[in-house]
Amino acid sequence: MKQNVHTPDGVRDIYGDEEKRKLSVENIVKSTIYSYGYEDIQTPTFEYFDVFSKEIGTTPSRELYKFFDKDGDTLVLRPDFTPSIARCVSKYFSDEKNPIRLTYSGNTFINNHSLQGKLKEVTQIGCELMNDDSIAADAEMIHLVIDTLKASGLTKFLLVVGQMDYFKGLCEEAGINEEDERELRELISSKNFFRAGEMINSLNLDEDRKNLLLKTGELFGDISVIEGLKPSIKNQRSLAALDRLTKIYEILKAYGDESYVSFDLGILSKYNYYTGIIFKAYTYGIGDVLVKGGRYDRLLESFGNPKPAIGFMVVIDDLLLALREQGISVKTREAAISLYYNDSNLCDKIKEASEMRKEGKAVKLIHE
Repeated sequence: MKQNVHTPDGVRDIYGDEEKRKLSVENIVKSTIYSYGYEDIQTPTFEYFDVFSKEIGTTPSRELYKFFDKDGDTLVLRPDFTPSIARCVSKYFSDEKNPIRLTYSGNTFINNHSLQGKLKEVTQIGCELMNDDSIAADAEMIHLVIDTLKASGLTKFLLVVGQMDYFKGLCEEAGINEEDERELRELISSKNFFRAGEMINSLNLDEDRKNLLLKTGELFGDISVIEGLKPSIKNQRSLAALDRLTKIYEILKAYGDESYVSFDLGILSKYNYYTGIIFKAYTYGIGDVLVKGGRYDRLLESFGNPKPAIGFMVVIDDLLLALREQGISVKTREAAISLYYNDSNLCDKIKEASEMRKEGKAVKLIHE
């Protein structure tokens, strides 16, 4: 029977120079994260369906790769690392009182529609800082993203910061129920402002509250946008969210990061577990977000062990594409030295190759 040598839609083989570049970029990213004191963690490629359920607020069920084990339990290939890390920390770090710094790397799987043109399997590297709800932790995570992208070779990128609590505070003040809030958040997140406007206008709201919600997608720019908005905000939750952004920005200035940072209160996520700041990094040459992250203070509570947390992930496949499109070279390991032998000198060449390898050189033996 003839074997199919092609891969399914949305996945690919990576080999040769491309694989060398990928491994090199992965090492750069992980080395940068290690320099901030993060330790490795590894979670399973597949988990119980409940880890990524609608209640947790992660990837929609229709986008999950689902299958059954021999006991009839529903399992899924992980679409996202964060819920897995939250589950693991809730189990093994339940009594830990100090900040927990963890980093991960591996592949994720999302069953996107083929017409979207997105990869269904990508490599992600990220980190999670748990047991720390401070403003300094928020700023450190944003700075770490910037430091990581600069270490990879990128110089032209923008990290856009939003605040989920600002939007949630407006919805709470307006008496919008959770289901309508989620729908409105998804509309604004996908930039479907026309439909979002229709929905807001259909709600029984006074003009001030309606206008604030309608303007959410228009509030972007430098820190002056945040400062200028404060006098018009009446609810404490939204105002506290804006104040936190101002304080984060002051710390980022101390890091020297202000030229890489912008603000956009219309940045909202389809992941329901985000609670505070949310951020995305953009650069030239790719059609998608390069880095995603944010604060998710209530996710671990879903696994029975409440802990504040913040994290981010970078899609290595997209980072490689951006580097290539921008003409930025990636230093890879040196090519192996070819050492030729014949039937009469094979033993001598084996010894020679062994000595060279002890010196840290890569050598391949080739018959003349």
